[in-house]
This record gives sequence, structure tokens and C-alpha cells, in this order.
Amino acid sequence: MIVRNLNDTRKSDRNVRSSDGWASARMLLKDDGMGFSFHITTLNAGTELKMHYQNHLESVFVLKGTGTIEDLGTGETHELKPGVMYALNEHDRHIVRPETDILTACVFNPPVTGREIHDESGAYPAEADFVREPAPAD
Repeated sequence: MIVRNLNDTRKSDRNVRSSDGWASARMLLKDDGMGFSFHITTLNAGTELKMHYQNHLESVFVLKGTGTIEDLGTGETHELKPGVMYALNEHDRHIVRPETDILTACVFNPPVTGREIHDESGAYPAEADFVREPAPAD
């Protein structure tokens, strides 16, 4: 069984902050062996986040905040608010525009390692070079 506390995760190396305007507490990662990764991510108000996960599928559930997501393939824009879920089931190119800070719960498949960095296209690599060592037992 894996049990983690969000506040503890946010104080650890599993909390990834980006200069692009988001922070992500990586609650489950590839080395946890679940077959997916699970993140609590905050998208900062007033940013424009252009992404294209070519190597991962992602599902996002909005817990707090408002904004929009634009599907760059179709030109459609959808409202983001608490209770809305979007799934990038076709590796969709998209832009998220938070009007307020948006708090989300996200799942990635395949799981990320926790050390990925968005490339110039907004994607994570298929497999990061970094291999996380298991945490020592207390």
C-alpha cells in the first residue's frame, strides 16, 4: 500500500515547479509501479500553457479555479471550472489559459518519472533519462 500526504509531497523533490506558470505535486510516479502517474497540479492565473503530450495520454479533473482549454486541432475552446474533466485521448495539441489559479488532479499514462521537462513542442519525452532510486525505509 502506498500512502502519501499532499503537504509532504509539496515539500519534497516530487514537487516540480515550472517557470512556465505551474507547479505539480507528483503523488505517484513510474517507480511506484502503478502503470500511471498521479499529480496534483496548480496552473497559475494569467498564463498561457501550450502543450502537446505526444508520448503520454493525460486526464485532468478541475478541483478549483476557472479558465479555458483550446484544442489546437479543432479550434474549439472549452470552459474549465470545478467538476470539469478533460482527457487528451488523441495526444491533442492544446493551450490552457487559467483565469484564476486552477487546481487539478491529473493522471498520465504511461507514467512519468518525475524529472521530465517540456520540450519545445510542449511534450514530455517518451522516457526520461533519470531513474529515481526508491526512498529508503524509515
